Amino acid sequence: MKIAIVGGGPGGLYFAALMKQLDPSHDITLWERNAASDTFGFGVVFSDETLGGIGNADPVVAEYMSRRFARWSDIDIHFRGEMKTVGGQGFAAMSRKELLELLQRRCIELNVDVRFSTLAPPVEELEANYDLVLAADGVNSQIRAKYAESFKPNLDPRTNKFMWLGTNQVFEAFKFFVKETEWGVMQIHGYPYSDEGSTFIVEMHQDVWHAAGFDETANEVFPPGVSDEKAIARIREIFAEELNGYEVLTNNSKWINFTTVRNQSWRHNNVVLLGDAAHTAHFSIGSGTKLAMEDSLALAACLHEHPTVEEALEAYEAERRPVVASTQRAAQASLEWFERIGQYKDQDPTQFAFNLLTRSRRITQENLRLRDPEFAEAVDRNFASSQGLTETAPAMFQPFRIGGLELKNRIVVSPMDMYSAVDGIPGDFHKVHLGSKALGGAGLVMTEMVCVSESGRITPGCSGLYTDGQRDSWKEIVDFVHGRSTAKIGAQLGHSGRKGSTKLMWEGIDQPLESGNWTAVGPSALPYSAENQTPVELDRAGMDAIKAEFVASTVRAEQAGFDLLEIHAAHGYLLSSFLSPVSNKRTDEYGGSLENRLRFPLEVFDAVRAAWPADKPLTVRISATDWIEGGNTSDDSVEIAKAFVEHGAAGLDVSTGQVAKEEKPAFGRSYQTPFADRIRQEVAAPAGVAVIAVGAISSYDDVNSILLAGRADLIALGRTHLYDPQWTLHAAAEQEYQGPGAQWIPQFRAGRRKPPSSRTDAVRPRLSLLKETDIEESNTHLRWTPESAAASLLVK
Repeated sequence: MKIAIVGGGPGGLYFAALMKQLDPSHDITLWERNAASDTFGFGVVFSDETLGGIGNADPVVAEYMSRRFARWSDIDIHFRGEMKTVGGQGFAAMSRKELLELLQRRCIELNVDVRFSTLAPPVEELEANYDLVLAADGVNSQIRAKYAESFKPNLDPRTNKFMWLGTNQVFEAFKFFVKETEWGVMQIHGYPYSDEGSTFIVEMHQDVWHAAGFDETANEVFPPGVSDEKAIARIREIFAEELNGYEVLTNNSKWINFTTVRNQSWRHNNVVLLGDAAHTAHFSIGSGTKLAMEDSLALAACLHEHPTVEEALEAYEAERRPVVASTQRAAQASLEWFERIGQYKDQDPTQFAFNLLTRSRRITQENLRLRDPEFAEAVDRNFASSQGLTETAPAMFQPFRIGGLELKNRIVVSPMDMYSAVDGIPGDFHKVHLGSKALGGAGLVMTEMVCVSESGRITPGCSGLYTDGQRDSWKEIVDFVHGRSTAKIGAQLGHSGRKGSTKLMWEGIDQPLESGNWTAVGPSALPYSAENQTPVELDRAGMDAIKAEFVASTVRAEQAGFDLLEIHAAHGYLLSSFLSPVSNKRTDEYGGSLENRLRFPLEVFDAVRAAWPADKPLTVRISATDWIEGGNTSDDSVEIAKAFVEHGAAGLDVSTGQVAKEEKPAFGRSYQTPFADRIRQEVAAPAGVAVIAVGAISSYDDVNSILLAGRADLIALGRTHLYDPQWTLHAAAEQEYQGPGAQWIPQFRAGRRKPPSSRTDAVRPRLSLLKETDIEESNTHLRWTPESAAASLLVK
């Protein structure tokens, strides 16, 4: 093959070396506009997984790298005058300059035509004259820009400012210095990369950056290689304590806004993107160098394995895209956490350290228990102590009080519409459905959205509380839950609004009824979709009537014996549609500003609060974002939450979306939790109000991790409970917990231990006289010092 490579960073160089090893007859030319000695950055970090791949692909490179690595396993988190150390992580880093020098030498050894200080020919010329053109030209890729119509890039510049620096202080571990200054929170990401120095990245929100006066040089243009010395002098002053007399080292150091790069495609004919040109991941989760070198390995392998370039590039993208997507999801969660780090400034140091460690969801409590059991145990103890509890137990089984209601544990069965009522009356199905969840160990069982009127139903199968017969049927269910379990039960009240008069879910979700339909209403005459009916815009009389229906249903909910009541103001139903500018286009006092859009939902909430017993909690479910341009955002949800708290909400059930058919949710594991987290930190916790997190949370490990990090007070699970009605009790058994937070009823007690599997692994005899000890595993807390460099070579 005749191959052109544009960009002489680690990705381009490593790809060239790998291709030459696979077939020395490949004709490879690499262009790099900078000189060979122009190396920007300090240290790069690798995972053991990546190092294993490098070792398999090029033992020469791997062996040299291993001799230059700084290795350690600890993370030190400095916060509020304390340092929390967490071990068992496993890091390897080296100088970026040394890595580039190694790869440059390797390419020259293998007869790659490397042309430094040379601009590459126009890409269209390369495309015509080479079998393959590799665009490894970085985050500001000119080739990507040239063929933007094919690659369809999405560039997402973030709000935080950061500067890449170094220090001659040799850190012993990965260091997070989180410093509260008079201007706001700033943080240092630091790690050693040799026995001579460490990377020292300064990061802060741009509002803090402005407040601290770092914008003084914002309009200055620094040539390549020139650093922002004014800002660096200020950094030396602010972080004098952390530097401890050591120097700050510079190398093309200036303020940057991190940009997340995504592309719909990485290919254009025989041109392919690699590394930062194709994708970026925030430095707090991993190294761009690591990703680029993994790309190189995969691309070289695919080219070797497939007969044509087209097939190889297709295979490369199919193989690498899921890996990159997973990394970018974790990186997105991490960078957003650091953008909001100021909201955690009042957490105690142990909880903060756990929160930081679990920010990307890749580390969880159970994962941490394997890495550093001592710290994991400290987190459990700290959580219990912070709740005024003496018993250390899994966080999900610690009791919780919401308003005047005591719950035995933190698990909620989320409201789930069953579409199985007849004339709004819940029957045997609902009794079995909700009763089984109560017997299954949940602390609080929530009904589906119970409609306040016949015309307020979503479908003909929706239940209600608008007749006494419905009330009596609900009372049977409530009495069963109270009589047969220690669970509490709550009702969710709502009105379908413009999403009403539709088919049962399994007959066509959100599809309009073909017969027997009723008139939908809304804040404005805007249909939910082109297929749905146009709702009648509510006038004052119509709003008053609906408010009265909420009150009447509230009275019946109390008569039925419910322990808690929740107002459904999410998911595009009536109250939600008043809140969202997507569905509310009114020009009167109920439309326009957020204050106006809140007016009717708050009127309903106040009326319900007045009718509901004062000693019973009233909560509200909100959509924290509409997932659509022009809709409510996370900032709006904070204001909405504040308003409901000021009006007496005892809890906020934080969901997202379902307001507009055109929404584009960012689905993923626990994807709604960051919204709950923000509302808890900024609104709920200071007011002593509970926050319920919901959305793609399915493991007890994730539940415990969310609670321990302080991101929510209660966790609502829906589909998980459909899969396993006794999920809570099974989670207790798997965690070997027995206590008041997970009590098996007498009839089920014989099943509280997990049954044996179909076969049992044999117990192996001891056959060695001396126990083999893995050096890495025996050191939960491995530190890096200049003296340990020689020792690490002996270990290797």
